[in-house]
Amino acid sequence: MAEEKDATASGDDAIKVSGMQFAYEVEDPIFFDFNLDLPAGSRCLLVGANGSGKTTLLKILAGKHMVGGKNVVQVLSRSAFHDTQLVCSGDLSYLGGSWSKTVGSAGEVPLQGDFSAEHMIFGVEGIDPVRREKLIDLLDINLQWRMHKVSDGQKRRVQICMGLLHPFKVLLLDEVTVDLDVVARMDLLKFFVEECDQRGATIVYATHIFDGLETWATHLAYIQDGELNGLSKMADIEELKSAPNLLSVVEAWLRSEIKVVKKKKKPVAAWKPSPLDNSPFRSSRHMAYYR
Repeated sequence: MAEEKDATASGDDAIKVSGMQFAYEVEDPIFFDFNLDLPAGSRCLLVGANGSGKTTLLKILAGKHMVGGKNVVQVLSRSAFHDTQLVCSGDLSYLGGSWSKTVGSAGEVPLQGDFSAEHMIFGVEGIDPVRREKLIDLLDINLQWRMHKVSDGQKRRVQICMGLLHPFKVLLLDEVTVDLDVVARMDLLKFFVEECDQRGATIVYATHIFDGLETWATHLAYIQDGELNGLSKMADIEELKSAPNLLSVVEAWLRSEIKVVKKKKKPVAAWKPSPLDNSPFRSSRHMAYYR
């Protein structure tokens, strides 16, 4: 994949990550010397195998995890972790896999309780009513839905609506369209294009569903084992020029990755009995399962 160097006409990077290192407590580092630059107005697909670090990266960009150094991770030239105004203002919005949305200083608001969609959506203050009505119509939301009775897809529509009420400058999406039907998904993707083209918003979208994304995305970032394997403009991906679709290209990358991992695996040593195996104080696999 060709390394992306260009920026938008303004020359500003909406997202800039320089030499980032991150690990969960005592675990091995997920990221080591990780770098990523995304220009304002871009729509970047984040692809990679399960466990490659996509969700962790999005949470770091959203300010949900702290990394060493205040200027290592910059969103809109500010630190997402240290500058809480980024989220409170709505400039930075994150939509993840759970049915919850951080609304201002109210914290995590669940979307499963016995209340209406109207209560959730109209409970967010300082919203442009025209934008709110547009999103309700776009996502085909019935304001009388009771959130503890509706389907997963309907809950997801309300979550997405709430996450988009503020006119974001940077939007981070982690598999949020997985519960939507085809029509809702395509309408939402079209709305995102308008947000980027008309307002200069930037979107990073991690997904395993690639239908229709060949022309939707402007950039593609491929993460492999916590490393940026490549960042390219979609038009510069050579494999995509001869492939039937984006899915086949990403599938080929991931299958090659699996083959490399298998080659690196070391043989497992043969099991040898231990004098402690019959001890009543030794935990068995059966016991561990129930713990």
